[in-house]
Amino acid sequence: MRFSRFVAAVLACAFTAPAFAQKKYGPGVTDAEIKIGQTMPYSGPASAYGAIGKAELAYFKMVNERGGINGRKVNLVSLDDAYSPPRAVEQVRRLVEEDDVLALFQTLGTPTNTAFHKYVNVKKVPHLFLATGATKWGDPKNYPWTIGFQPAYQVEARIYARYILQNKPDAKIAVLYQNDDYGKDYVKGLRDGLGDKARGMIVAEASYEVTDPTVDSQIVTLKSSGADTFFNVTTPKFAAQAIRKAHDIGWKPLHLINNVASSVGAVLMPAGLDKSTGLITALYFKDPTDPQWAKDPGMQRWRDFMARYMPGADVSDFNYVYGYGAAQLMTQVLAACGDELTRENLMKQATSLRDMTLDVSLPGVKFSTAPNDYYLIEQLQMARFDGKRWVLFGEVIGQQ
Repeated sequence: MRFSRFVAAVLACAFTAPAFAQKKYGPGVTDAEIKIGQTMPYSGPASAYGAIGKAELAYFKMVNERGGINGRKVNLVSLDDAYSPPRAVEQVRRLVEEDDVLALFQTLGTPTNTAFHKYVNVKKVPHLFLATGATKWGDPKNYPWTIGFQPAYQVEARIYARYILQNKPDAKIAVLYQNDDYGKDYVKGLRDGLGDKARGMIVAEASYEVTDPTVDSQIVTLKSSGADTFFNVTTPKFAAQAIRKAHDIGWKPLHLINNVASSVGAVLMPAGLDKSTGLITALYFKDPTDPQWAKDPGMQRWRDFMARYMPGADVSDFNYVYGYGAAQLMTQVLAACGDELTRENLMKQATSLRDMTLDVSLPGVKFSTAPNDYYLIEQLQMARFDGKRWVLFGEVIGQQ
């Protein structure tokens, strides 16, 4: 059964367990409620991602208005961590020890999740579908309670490397990256993808701190290296700055930007659509600005959701698509638990997904997990920005 049909069935009616079935509940669960928690950067340097948390809160409001999940309302406690690791630790401890949530869902950011990664695994709290693609989230042997959501950053970077080798084999590459595990994951993936050619092809690297006011000086330095290819590994605020500065100083490299900074509304519009023309990225979700999805049933459901539950929100902001997709997947996993809403069963269901699709996922992109494979998504498709929208090209590419 296709995922969207399954969720529609779940939301249309509440499943009734047989009278003899024994209910088993973990923390945060009653006959009426399932309490889950998350931290989001509603403030701070990555506040553009706050749209994700807002979309997820709205999605569960929709679920609850339609009867909840197996008759239970979802209570998503979403707290601001300002993209600060110490603040994230404080908020997660509150969620686990005071709010007594069943699980954490979509906690955002590599540095923030890293700060409480060990804590939640020691506590055996499901740490599900993290809003970060760091490779470390796929380590069931050492961290069996943690699963990421989007494609691993190293997988994505290897796809860019393959594109460069096929289309610009003599490229001189400059890299801008955030100076933490998030940025370094992408750099490693690029180097691994380029293989023996990496040493000769990467001519300059520059990093930035999330506390930096701008990355303008880094862009000037990277241009001076003579690079004709630019790999832009940033979060939205700095991505917009980098795009704008490169254009303003007359640097016109082949410009590849990582997926998490590809939102038209949150990044390209602030940078300037004219200055963003020609950018290349890799996608796994449908771009809400792409007219090819105008009659797509899944995107129509997303548009209906936005109109009813997020009126006035910027529908060009990819983060609302992302939040909707993540919440839709979490709904399926919670529904699959039936009346056994324990932390152990939640992890069992989360690690048993088979070729799921979402309303907003690209055709050919599947969501799968196994007890020994926590990498949920391993396919992307290349896209080029034409000044108005991302235009897909080529085939869906899987990890090789």
